[in-house]
Formats: sequence, structure tokens, C-alpha cells
Amino acid sequence: MNIFENLFNVAYQFMDSFSFLILAAIGLAIIFGMMGVINLAHGEFIMLGAYITTLSTIAGVPIPIAIILGSLGVGCFGFIVDKLIIRHLYGRPLDSVVATWGISLIMGQGMLIMMGPSLQGPSTPLGSFTVGDINYSTYRLILTVIAVLLLALLYWLFMHTNFGLKSRATMQNEEIARSLGTNTDRMYTMTFVIGSMFAGLTGGLYSFTMTIGPTFGAGFLMESFVTVIVGGANPLIGTIMAGGTLGIVHSSLSYIFGTFIGRVGLLVAAILFIRLWPTGFSGLIEKKVLKVK
Repeated sequence: MNIFENLFNVAYQFMDSFSFLILAAIGLAIIFGMMGVINLAHGEFIMLGAYITTLSTIAGVPIPIAIILGSLGVGCFGFIVDKLIIRHLYGRPLDSVVATWGISLIMGQGMLIMMGPSLQGPSTPLGSFTVGDINYSTYRLILTVIAVLLLALLYWLFMHTNFGLKSRATMQNEEIARSLGTNTDRMYTMTFVIGSMFAGLTGGLYSFTMTIGPTFGAGFLMESFVTVIVGGANPLIGTIMAGGTLGIVHSSLSYIFGTFIGRVGLLVAAILFIRLWPTGFSGLIEKKVLKVK
């Protein structure tokens, strides 16, 4: 390959890793950053979105609408889970870990019983293009654009809406926010629903690129937690910085040494970063740049 082909290959690998990390982590980052709840069922929420999208597509629903249905369906499921279980665990992070782990087991085994070990879905849309001797998926480039647009949507939602103002107030000091008239329980419920919708959207988007099965979400769980941990508590600042940095690490190592070494390098980079900066990217930026004590 010539220099241009090499550069394009590296850039494509980075965009693919970046979009995967951002889309995998964005729903988890919202829930953890705003609520302090560690949702171990995040992978199963993604899996549910993939199933809803795939079944809708098989039924003849156009792909964009099927993806939206997957997102809305998981959002409704998240609302039910929050009302029945999560709302009783606010301020109890260890209990939320156990509860959501139980939810993940129930969802995984339940889907195995109802749908079997795998579901044959449609192939990846939009075809491919060739640069040099290598074929690249057009759809995966579209996923990069979607990831960037979702980050912009997230920024607008939390920085330029009344909901975002109340959400940030609740995150910074729940007691003061409640004393000023904010219904913090409602804010937590809305946050969990939004995070669930993003998880369902991720499942819908990637349902065309991976084998659909009860363990579908397992391929997202490690990367999403690593991205959220490295990003820190602020879902706006941390997710972007962590996704970009870890995307460079993962894509570079995967390009040179293969996918397995890329995933190992991702974990090693996360361990080193957290060892040096325990509060993650958001804490580091707030301390060094924004001068927040």
C-alpha cells in the first residue's frame, strides 16, 4: 500500500474504534454521571435494542424506523425497570450493582429461552467501497457521523435545555436542587430512560454488523465501562476525551498487532490512566483547565 492508503486505513480504524467506544458508552455514561448508578445490565439493554430492531426489520419496517423503534422500546423498558427497581436504589451504588447484575442475568437467559441462541438478521446496509486493495464498509463510516451527532445532541440537551439545567443541578448537589423546587426523583427517572434509549439505539445501529444473540451485549460491556471510567463522572467532557484517546490506542494497536492486542492495550491504557488520574478525564480537565477544586 502507498502512503495515502496506509493513512486512510489508519484513519478508518480510528473512526471505527471511536464510534464504537462512544456509542457503547454514551448511555452508560449518562446514567453513571447523572445518577451514580452502575448499570451492569447495560450490555443487555443494548442486546434488547438489537433484537427489537432486527425483528422490526424482518417484519418489513424500514431500517431507520426499526432503529428508532429499538431505541424507544428499550427506553420504555428502562422506565419500567426504574419504577420497579432502580428508584429504590438511589444513593446505594453497591446495591445497584447487584440488582442490575441480576437484571442482566434474567434478560440474557430470558432472551435465550424465548428467541434461541441466535437470530438471523439482515446484512450490513449501504455496501462497501474500495481504497487500494482493501474494501471498507460505508455503514461504519455512517456510524462515525452518528456518534458525532449524538455527542452534539447530548451537549445541546444538557447545556441548552431546562432539563439539562435541572439535571446538572441535581448531579452537582441533589439537596440544594430539591430545595429549589426540582423534582430530583423525576430527573433521575428521565435520565435513566434517556440512558436506556441511547443503549437501545446502539444495539439497533450495530445489529446489522454483528451476530444477534443473548450474548450480543457482552461485546460492548467491557469497552463501555472502560470508556466511562477513563472519562470520569462528567458525561459531556469525559466521554468525548476518553473515546478519542482510547480510540487512538485501540486502533493503533489493532492495526499493528491485531484485534486481541488492541483490546489488551485498551485495558492497560485504562489501568494506567486511572492509576495516574483517578477522577478520569473530566476530573483532570475540571481541575487543570476549569480550576474546579
